[in-house]
Amino acid sequence: MNIASLLEKSARRYPEHRALSSGLEPHCNYATLAQRVAAIASYLKNELNCQPGECIALVMKNSPQYIEVLFGVLHAGLTAVPVNAKLHRREFAYILENSAASHVFITDDFSETIGELANTIGTLKSFISVNSAAFQQVYNSPPLDLQHCEPDAIAWLFYTSGTTGQPKGAMLSHRNLMAMTQSYFASVDTIEPGATLLHAAPMSHGSGLYAFPTIAAGAHQVVSQSGSFEPEEILQLIKHYPQVSMFAAPTMIKRMVETPAAKDENTDNLKVMIYGGGPMYVADIKVAMERFGNKFAQIYGQGETPMTISCLNRVDHLGRDDLPLDELLASVGCAQVPVEIRIADEDGQALPDGEVGEILVSGDTVMRGYWQNPEATAKTIVDGWLYTGDMGMLNAQGYLTLKDRSKDLIISGGTNIYPREVEEILLEHPDIIEVSVIGKADPEWGEEVVAFVVLRATATLDRVKLDAFCIDNMARFKRPKQYHFVEQLPKNNYGKILKTQLRALLE
Repeated sequence: MNIASLLEKSARRYPEHRALSSGLEPHCNYATLAQRVAAIASYLKNELNCQPGECIALVMKNSPQYIEVLFGVLHAGLTAVPVNAKLHRREFAYILENSAASHVFITDDFSETIGELANTIGTLKSFISVNSAAFQQVYNSPPLDLQHCEPDAIAWLFYTSGTTGQPKGAMLSHRNLMAMTQSYFASVDTIEPGATLLHAAPMSHGSGLYAFPTIAAGAHQVVSQSGSFEPEEILQLIKHYPQVSMFAAPTMIKRMVETPAAKDENTDNLKVMIYGGGPMYVADIKVAMERFGNKFAQIYGQGETPMTISCLNRVDHLGRDDLPLDELLASVGCAQVPVEIRIADEDGQALPDGEVGEILVSGDTVMRGYWQNPEATAKTIVDGWLYTGDMGMLNAQGYLTLKDRSKDLIISGGTNIYPREVEEILLEHPDIIEVSVIGKADPEWGEEVVAFVVLRATATLDRVKLDAFCIDNMARFKRPKQYHFVEQLPKNNYGKILKTQLRALLE
């Protein structure tokens, strides 16, 4: 089994169908895409001498070449390591070192950063920009036959932030990705040949994962020319292309609804917006449906079981006779076809409908485990069940409602931020004795990061200096938006910081 076989099949069936575009400009059809992917695979195997399972990283902004490289890596029987382009240099370094990536494909934005890291990371042998003349020459490599992989061979190493403060690599196999692909058609939506997937969110995460069902259907993928999410640009592309689907964080949908252009642009071509990665308030989804119509589906998933825990599809958004509409829209839908969901107590025992407990997931979409982290794997996967760390409740009809997220997790703009990651960096500052980070509700981003800081008596640190320190040492989207300097942090008798009291203080 090789998940890249999806492209080989569609290229034979739909060779002249457009496969990739950048904005309004065609990039290649399926025949050309398949040829380029086989050439990239040949370059990796024959020129760079990559061995089966070797990790190849992608540090790239959204671009058509992202799909070419991703499928080239998979076609060669190697492991792709897509890295969030928003991360800080030190996070790039950690992921490249931890994965032991031997080669990195980049967009020009990262030439300087990755070039400097290449001199310090022992396993890193080379990096190549997809915007370079050298990459154009890779297309001329003799094609490599699709390499056979065992179903449980690692295809995608998905780095997801962890409560330990360091990212963990979720090992997603070819079997996992194939099950996810099939689940899209069975649980989320249909895709017709010639339809359009518009990449508005990062291709290193959910949007890129949806490349698999799109290619399986012989459909067309479009990347905005800006390479980022600009509501006006997205609306123009929707107007231009047929049967558009896109994956978006709730905050992105809210921005599209609120942009003045949304009132005037024709969005008849929009088929479905699939939202996830953060809470969507009932009032917000109702406003979005008033503007765009019944064109929404919600998915709930994690990097450990990508895009595939539950789904509230378009039909569900219209309501049911046996459930209040607000209750339905407040849920994250029913279990997707390939998985089972269990609500469990602290001992892992199943709870009845209507009771709140931890959400457990089992099925072919669940990762093999965490890369080089057997201890974390053993805590997360027990007796075949993935312990998500999220709290929820199932009703009698099987709809899942989230009651709380992983303890302390902050979701800002659809991106997970674990407080400990931020806290550990803040504690590197010599003027800081203690710090505690929490999330605060934000109408645009969902949540924003807030830091409570205890300074040394002799410190001269202020908000401006501390913010500059954070900009230098962490990804911008992770840095606190508010700093509160306090004499001490509230603690219980065991010395544990009471974040509930900090939240109450904010309120």
